[in-house]
Amino acid sequence: MAEGSKRTHQSNGARRDSARPTAVVYCEGNFGDLDGKTANGLVRHSERFEIVSVIDSRFAGRDAGELLGDGHNGIPVVADLADAVARNGATPDVMVFGIAPASGMLSDEERTVLLGAMEQGMGIVNGLHDFLNDDIEFAAASAAYGVSIEDVRRPPAKRDLRMFRNLIDDVACVRLAVLGTDGAIGKRTTATILTKALNDNGIPTVLISTGQTGLIQGGRYGVALDAIPSQFCSGEVEAAVVEAYEAEHPAVIVVEGQGALSHPAYLSSTFILRGSRPDGVILQHAPRRAFLSDFPTVPMPDAASEIRLIESFADTKVVGLTINHENMTDDEVAAAIESYGAQLGIPVTDALIQHPEHLVKMVLAAFPDLRRTRLSLVP
Repeated sequence: MAEGSKRTHQSNGARRDSARPTAVVYCEGNFGDLDGKTANGLVRHSERFEIVSVIDSRFAGRDAGELLGDGHNGIPVVADLADAVARNGATPDVMVFGIAPASGMLSDEERTVLLGAMEQGMGIVNGLHDFLNDDIEFAAASAAYGVSIEDVRRPPAKRDLRMFRNLIDDVACVRLAVLGTDGAIGKRTTATILTKALNDNGIPTVLISTGQTGLIQGGRYGVALDAIPSQFCSGEVEAAVVEAYEAEHPAVIVVEGQGALSHPAYLSSTFILRGSRPDGVILQHAPRRAFLSDFPTVPMPDAASEIRLIESFADTKVVGLTINHENMTDDEVAAAIESYGAQLGIPVTDALIQHPEHLVKMVLAAFPDLRRTRLSLVP
C-alpha cells in the first residue's frame, strides 16, 4: 500500500458529478493490493460512474486516494454497506465488485454482500468470470428487487464473435501497446495516463480496453479478452482497433495490455500483439517484484528478457519502459530510471511519479511525425 500525497501527477477521474450513476466499490480485504486492482483503478479514473466510497473495513475512515499514494481525492473508505449509504446520504445506484481474484469466482461472504446490496435497490456490476445473471439466486433477486446485473466479462454470442481479417493494415495511425512483465503491474493505469497526456498535448488518442476494469471505467472501445474463446481473440482486438479508428480517426491508438508475453498462465498478450500489430510497445516493469503475482514460486522476468521476447515474437519495437514503484522509495525509483535507461537504451519513466510529459516525449521520440499533428492542432 503506497502512502503519501506527493507521488503522482495523475488527476482523479472519480470526482462528484451528478450526471453519472453513483457507485460504491466493494473491495473488502483487498483495497490497494494486487487483487484489488479493479477498485484501485476506479478510484483513480472513472468516466462512467461517480465513485462515492470503497468498502474495506481495514481502512474505514481513510481517504482512498491517500491510501493509494495519489493524494486526497475525497472518496472515503468505509466499513460496510450501511456505512456507505450513511456517508452518501442515499443508497448508491450500483455496487461494483472491485476485487479481481485469480479464480474469478465469488466467495460465500461476497455473495451475501452483493445480495444485500440488491435488496436495498442497488444494481450490480460484476467483472468476474462467475456470471451472476446465470445464478438462480441472483437472477431471482434481480427480478424481486427490480435491479440489474451487469456481467462485464460475458462474451458476445458466438455468432457475433469476429475472426482476424487483416483489416488492421488499413488503420493509418500510430498503434501503441502497453505491455508488462507480469499481471496486475499497472499496464492499464499507464495506458490511461498516456492516453490523457497525448490528448492534452494536442495529439488525438483513443484507448482500447482489453480487461474488465477498463470497461467498467467507461472504456468506449474494447473487450474483456480473457473471456473470449482463443480462436476469436486476435479478431476481437483487431475489430476494436478498427472500430475506434473508423469512428474517431485519431493520431494514436493505445491498446491496454494483459498479463505478460512470458507469463506461463496468461496468453492475452499474444493476441494483443497479433490482433493490433502495434508499431511500438511500452513495457511496464516492477523492479522490486521477485515473483509473479498469484504465482509465488515463478520468478519475475527481467525487463531486458521481456523486451527480447516481444521483439522476436512480433514485428514491433519496445520504445520505452515504465516503472511500477511498489516497495521503492523515490530515490530508488530515480536510480532505477537512470539505470534502466542506460542499460536498455530507451526512455524510462514512472507514470505515477513523474510528470506525464515524460510519456509524451517517449512517444514523440519514437514517432517524431506526431509532432506535426500536435503543431497542426495548436491555434
